[in-house]
Amino acid sequence: MKITMVKKVMLDGNLCTKCEEVQKRLEDSGHIHRIDQFVNAVEGEPGSTGALLADLYQVDKAPFFIVEEEGKEPAIYTIYFKLVKDVLQKAA
Repeated sequence: MKITMVKKVMLDGNLCTKCEEVQKRLEDSGHIHRIDQFVNAVEGEPGSTGALLADLYQVDKAPFFIVEEEGKEPAIYTIYFKLVKDVLQKAA
């Protein structure tokens, strides 16, 4: 299983508030080590990796998570608590 977290970087260079909150929750819960890759969607840069992934998966919220398992379509999570319940707690 591979989990990618896509975070939004604002024009001023800071992470969006929600992205900061979710990253802190991941750190506080000890789940941060389960995230395999962190990617940024940079505001104003439609060619940034995170922006391209958001377009590909038609996601307009940040942060979001892409969960890839062999033999399955990628699952997209835009709600942190659903990711924890459906993926992180089950695999722990």
